[in-house]
Amino acid sequence: MTITEVSKKYDISQDTLRYYERIGLIPHVNRTSSGIRDYTDESCRWIELAKCMRSAGVPIDALIEYCALTQKGDSTITARKELLQEERKKIIGKIEEMHQTLDRLNYKIDRYEKAEESGILSWNNEDMDLL
Repeated sequence: MTITEVSKKYDISQDTLRYYERIGLIPHVNRTSSGIRDYTDESCRWIELAKCMRSAGVPIDALIEYCALTQKGDSTITARKELLQEERKKIIGKIEEMHQTLDRLNYKIDRYEKAEESGILSWNNEDMDLL
């Protein structure tokens, strides 16, 4: 696949794809005899991984390290697993924070809906930390 096709398929700019390749986030991308990038299925799997992980907030440096470890082979299995476990912990923490934010928003929305019905906005004293 050409860079244009990959860019459209994954909704990633061509500049981002070039950047990912340059920094080692995507392993070497083959080129045609005329120098045009020719993305393989394997290249596309790396792009999918990068897009997924970046959307979850995994830092570029961690992904570069993971890619480099993968290219070193099976001797890095434990290091790769540990890297992924660490990133999972961070994502779980973010999810917990988002749940707390969602709870707060739901509480406030509920209070405002009740206020629309009654014409009076009131807050429960025991829920003051959700304000």
